[in-house]
Amino acid sequence: MFQLHPALQEKTFICDLPLCRVLLEDNRAYPWIFLVPRKEGVKNMLDLTSQERQTLMQEIELCEEVMYRLFQPNQTNVAAIGNITPQLHVHIICRFVGDPAWPGVVWGTKGTPCSPAEKEKRLMLIKKEIEKCQK
Repeated sequence: MFQLHPALQEKTFICDLPLCRVLLEDNRAYPWIFLVPRKEGVKNMLDLTSQERQTLMQEIELCEEVMYRLFQPNQTNVAAIGNITPQLHVHIICRFVGDPAWPGVVWGTKGTPCSPAEKEKRLMLIKKEIEKCQK
């Protein structure tokens, strides 16, 4: 039975793809999503079958394209770092020249949450674009 790690349960649900749950990080400076394979006990990519890894790569590609198209960042950062949250999750983060952590990493930086209206708008934009691309 698939269950999100407590740290990921705090994120906002966007949608489910064939393999992954897509979650939103509430951070005004960085449009940021997570892809979490909906499979119990997955800590590393090696815990996925070869076919699941291929599906994960396809879903990362889809979501990175969606984020780029919607937010037009200078750079997209895609990373799977499980040092603190030991459940496989892939970050897709839009980065902009001059953002609060530029050109460094966003890990450990305190972000400002979106207003409820901004968060809902961002969530709906991403969800609609993912749904459109899946058709």
